[in-house]
Amino acid sequence: MDRIILHADVNNFYASVAMCVNPELKGKALIVCGDPEKRHGIVLAKSNLAKQYGIKTGDTLNEAKRKAPDLIVVPPDYKQYMKYSNLIYNIYVQYTPYVESFGLDECWLDVTGCEKQYGSGENLANVIRERIKNELGLTVSIGVSFTKVFAKLGSDLKKPDAVTVISRDNYKGMIWPLKVDEMLFIGKSMKQQLARIDVETIGELATLPIDSCINMFGKVGEKLHAAANGIENDPVKPYNYNELPESVSNGSTTEKDICDTHSAAVLIYSLSEIIAFRLRQYGLIAGGVSLTVRDNKLSAFTRQEKLITYTASAQEIAETALNILKRNYSFTEKPPLRMITVGTYKLIRKDEYAQASLFDDENTKNTKIDERIDKLRTRYGYDIVKRGIVLNDSYACDAKEVKDGYLPFDKTKNVTDDNNK
Repeated sequence: MDRIILHADVNNFYASVAMCVNPELKGKALIVCGDPEKRHGIVLAKSNLAKQYGIKTGDTLNEAKRKAPDLIVVPPDYKQYMKYSNLIYNIYVQYTPYVESFGLDECWLDVTGCEKQYGSGENLANVIRERIKNELGLTVSIGVSFTKVFAKLGSDLKKPDAVTVISRDNYKGMIWPLKVDEMLFIGKSMKQQLARIDVETIGELATLPIDSCINMFGKVGEKLHAAANGIENDPVKPYNYNELPESVSNGSTTEKDICDTHSAAVLIYSLSEIIAFRLRQYGLIAGGVSLTVRDNKLSAFTRQEKLITYTASAQEIAETALNILKRNYSFTEKPPLRMITVGTYKLIRKDEYAQASLFDDENTKNTKIDERIDKLRTRYGYDIVKRGIVLNDSYACDAKEVKDGYLPFDKTKNVTDDNNK
């Protein structure tokens, strides 16, 4: 028996939440946009009316206003997004424990067996859609199918406020004519490689010999071929499933150029503090540190370094990242920086790590100090303790995501923050 998988996608989530918070905005041409004075004047979301003017996510604020002079611009409000996301997920889990997050506003639900109570997956999808509309004031598009990939395609096919069923009987007619990059996990690079062998639709990918897919993309090619043919069987993970992330990182784009090592160090230390705090919350330690920088000419590079011992110490992470910067960047010879991202990788659970090095003594000392600081932050708020290097310095990033010493667990594979999204 086929599974019944739903993919639910809230329509224009950021813009819709803004209209729920302020009902006077309903029915207006509205965009959610970063602060142009902080160089983040990019459209993050738009209402349906704004979309009708041709405004697209990623447009600059100036481009959007040229298309719709009377456009209403609102700033992002991540506190409200988290609130509404939690309310939505609270509805989903009333129908199945298998609810796999794909972001704040998207998820899969495995509702196999729902026929006994709801008649069909389509009927249940409509029940959920109506509940979200009536209780929260949001609309949602839901795809119903027998695989996760097809359910995701279904939610994309008809918007807003719709349910689309992709079955064994109709999937070739509905799915195979679509462009190949509309399928999950096929990006620009894969699309270009497939185009070189005249594969431009999902159907052409499905009928391509599997050996050709494997030769081009390895194991990923095998999975893509299975997905296009409707034989993908990736399970929907339980809602409380905490997958070990591959990396924890934090980045910030500054309001003004970073012109010297001290200013870079201020930002690196403040980013590393939040990264280390998150690692300790997850019970993880890192075996490597990465650094990504972008200058004010938009040129970027990434370097990484393995650590001698695993750590969740902000001091160790920051010092390693700063050393990477000093070895690879000269402020006297290159343009000023505009963005810095610090990352940690090779993550393992702390309780699985056996200390086996004399270097661990200093590492353990730093981590214990950080853990004591964590307790203070948990009780009094994240900003109760700060490093001297970041005090009263304009290059220090803030921690908007940290509320009362707590950062919510991110259910994505890679846990990444950008303090100025």
